[in-house]
Amino acid sequence: MNADEWREIRELHAKGATIKGIAESLGMSRNTVRRALAYDEPPTDHRPRKGSVADAFEPAIRTLLAEDPDISIADIHRAINWDRSRNTLAKLVRHIRSESSNQPPEVAPYRQYGSSIPTFSTGFVGRDGELFALRRLLGTTRLITITGPGGIGKTRLAVQTATDFRRAFADGVRFIELASLKTSGLLAQEVLDGLGIAQPDLVGRPLEEVLVHYLRHKQMLIILDNCEHIVDSCADLVAYLLRHTSQVSIIATSRERLAVPAEHVFTLAPLSTTRSDDSGSVGAALQLFESRAAAVLAGFSITDRNRDTVRRICSQLDGIPLSIELACARLSVLSVQDLEQRLDRRLELLTTGNRSGPERHRTLQATVDWSYELCTSAQQKLWARLSVFVDEFDLPMAEQVCSDDDLPAQLILDGISALVGKSLLQREQRGDSARFRMLETIREYGAGKLSPTEADALQLRHLESCSTLVRSSVESWASSGQQRAGELLRSNRANLRKALHTALSAGSDKMLSTATELVSTAWFLWSSGFSVREHRMWLMRIAERDTAPTARRGRLLATLGLVQTMQGDRSAASDVLDESIRLASACGDDATIAFATQTKGLKDYLDGDFESAEPLFKDALNRYEELPENIDLLWALHIEMGMFYCSTLDTVRALEHFEFVRVHSELAGERWMLSYAVYGLGLAALADERYDEALRRAMESLALKREFDDVVGTSLVTDLLSWAEAAAGSKERSAVLLGAASRMWESFGMQLYGSRHWVERRAEFESTARTGLGDERFAQCRRRGAEMSIPEMVRFALKEEVPIEHRSSGSSAAALLSPREHEVARHIADGLSNKEIAARMVLSPRTVEGHVVRILRKLGMTGRHQVATAFAMHM
Repeated sequence: MNADEWREIRELHAKGATIKGIAESLGMSRNTVRRALAYDEPPTDHRPRKGSVADAFEPAIRTLLAEDPDISIADIHRAINWDRSRNTLAKLVRHIRSESSNQPPEVAPYRQYGSSIPTFSTGFVGRDGELFALRRLLGTTRLITITGPGGIGKTRLAVQTATDFRRAFADGVRFIELASLKTSGLLAQEVLDGLGIAQPDLVGRPLEEVLVHYLRHKQMLIILDNCEHIVDSCADLVAYLLRHTSQVSIIATSRERLAVPAEHVFTLAPLSTTRSDDSGSVGAALQLFESRAAAVLAGFSITDRNRDTVRRICSQLDGIPLSIELACARLSVLSVQDLEQRLDRRLELLTTGNRSGPERHRTLQATVDWSYELCTSAQQKLWARLSVFVDEFDLPMAEQVCSDDDLPAQLILDGISALVGKSLLQREQRGDSARFRMLETIREYGAGKLSPTEADALQLRHLESCSTLVRSSVESWASSGQQRAGELLRSNRANLRKALHTALSAGSDKMLSTATELVSTAWFLWSSGFSVREHRMWLMRIAERDTAPTARRGRLLATLGLVQTMQGDRSAASDVLDESIRLASACGDDATIAFATQTKGLKDYLDGDFESAEPLFKDALNRYEELPENIDLLWALHIEMGMFYCSTLDTVRALEHFEFVRVHSELAGERWMLSYAVYGLGLAALADERYDEALRRAMESLALKREFDDVVGTSLVTDLLSWAEAAAGSKERSAVLLGAASRMWESFGMQLYGSRHWVERRAEFESTARTGLGDERFAQCRRRGAEMSIPEMVRFALKEEVPIEHRSSGSSAAALLSPREHEVARHIADGLSNKEIAARMVLSPRTVEGHVVRILRKLGMTGRHQVATAFAMHM
């Protein structure tokens, strides 16, 4: 019990509350309440001191305090060789100091206020992890600044922290709200008022000294709420208090860090829509939505029917608690589905909230306005310009797109730093690079500050920046810079999409030509930037618009023909490639002629027309010898020719082509073509019945594929590994991998490029596995593979998971589980949620969640759908 609690207890008792009622209201035992009522004064110690071991040290302590009244507890500790609780020593020193003070100890320097912690009418939801982290920090750190954008829940978290941990502070907790303070010079006075300090005997002294006089020996937690608009003054005052007190702790909430040496910055992230261990779970954002919606619509709950809609709403609202609360207020007139449809105008929609809340939080617009007003004019301009980016961007892109004469490039770095500091940009680490992103609400607000002319100019520069990014990736693709290029393409996928959409809708010839180069120059975009289906979609949309008979269109069609060929749509590819060659010939574009000729050879090979394919391949090879800059396409041609010779059973020539690529790609530090070369070596080994080498090469290739989004290559390698497993005798692994490969092929095109001779080869190994397992077991294993995600499949293929014999059936899995875990797993197989399982088994949802985590760990699984599949087979 601390001084604040003593006051609260006595105030409640004076109002007629019973001991039981007080205990329940304040979350303490009845004995604590009785002790408080027995004290006539606020407690200064928790235990009797007289007659304790501390008595022997009292004379020495008094001597030290007389010599140096400001001596610290740590110095006293060392001087008297104290070997017991430091808290006991601190309390003894406070007692001695109060006796020797000019002001009698019985006269409290505080007005008789109760705790100043605000109370909320709604429950606290979704920040248990943050509360735990703050509790640990409060034990070691005296200044914590909770930062984040407006509405993220900084104040609510600070208040909950104070409420939960106030007993750790003998002199209580004080909450001081600063948002209404307009004059920074009045900060110290505001804090004095918030602390309830009267200073009649200290007139004429600086207010900062008055604060230190009363706080010097206090063990107290002070919360300074909303510091961002007077951040410099707050930093100065906080630094002063920390220097001149020893046991005062401070939690500041601010959209901008205070930047003082002792500060620990605690950045508050948006609420998640799922838990990290279960992509289908109900995360904190959905829990908050359910809680606030139930206050508007009695009986509202998240069900299987509305869960996905609510998750999409919370995602569109960036997981910001204030946005979610304001959205739920609209449920009095909108259904959940209606609410989702109207969120494209969120700043207009979310204008009704809690009228009792602070003015800056009554609408989402007001919340963002508050942040905008705290920015300088240059920061406001940069905020608006950065809204042209979607998802993430890096500093070079921001400098390229956002700078001009009004905002020079050299100012962008400082501007971004300031916006990060004000929680308007979020910094994220991607490998060795720092990237930034805006929450969608912040981005939408910034976009609204652009004039139509500014917006058009920014969109053009954004498109040109994306085109530059793609050209750069082409230049470094066949080198050690390939991995970095691939990371940039993946990281900027959303920006590439926006740039292409803008170009198609703008009607500008310049933008259209830039978009054409973007999607066609990097013929490998389907492996690192887009999926195969998406790459084809953009190619076709632009081909419909950019119809001029230019070399640019010829290259576009050659790339389209390759993507169509990989999907198995070779009839469409044939016409496209013929037109590409005609255009390239008319324009003298030898590189495009070689590319289109190569792809025609690949198309004929997959069609089974070996006689036509071989001369086309050789023609393309001769052309590339005159085009040394097309290394990546030359290597691709060697891979295709190696596959061709494997199909004709000429493995000696096949190995020559694969080894050519392996040697040159390894020398260049390239990894993507290397993965195909290693695959090819495995394919040749399989043809020569060297099954152990085929397995080794396939696994090596698959490990290399992890660095890319190459679903085509991953499908191809997985098929090879499946065939090699069947030939080597691992029938179950073969069936699982076959199911995974088949599912991947379906995701972007026809099985094995729609090639009949490739499909027939697969059928031979499939028959081997099926015969060894039997139809039922083969189907079970194949179905398991089809349900795997690509990362799950790769882990399984590389034997990084629990062997299949321990997890492929409910009967074998059951042996690994306790009886209760087995019962939970059965309910999972029935499709029950954790909440439903808890009700069925009369357990708490948290207990069920713990069982689910242990089940997944024991079975080596990553998702509850895998548990359902394993147990459903034997129900």
